[in-house]
Amino acid sequence: MTRNELLQLLIGQARSNGFEFRKWYVGRLRLSWTTAKEAVEVLALERRYYALLFSHEFAASFWKAGEKITFQVPEQTFQRTRPDGSIGTVKRKGFIRRSAREDAWKYHLRELAVAEEPLLYMKKFLRVEEEMGPEGF
Repeated sequence: MTRNELLQLLIGQARSNGFEFRKWYVGRLRLSWTTAKEAVEVLALERRYYALLFSHEFAASFWKAGEKITFQVPEQTFQRTRPDGSIGTVKRKGFIRRSAREDAWKYHLRELAVAEEPLLYMKKFLRVEEEMGPEGF
């Protein structure tokens, strides 16, 4: 899958949730609008897709409010004062947490910021027909 195709799918999914791509493109990037295809090419060629991926409007539309998210809570180690005054080390195992939150997009923006390749992170959340199977679900 090319970068253009991936961007088109990402934008399409966000548009299905109410994202206005043309309005965002003209308003945020201050570029003239010709066609959606050319707009995606500009985003891909000049690496302006980072502006799209980290846009709050795009993120809030891409990850709908109240949508169930799954995330990994990392292993933690910290020191704590015990009731007898001694200091003990607490080790907590990592675990998977599931949540349905109004601001799930904020969590994903934080994860996107630390991801090595943001487009690959976004690709995990695409709803693509070929992943759904032959029955469509």
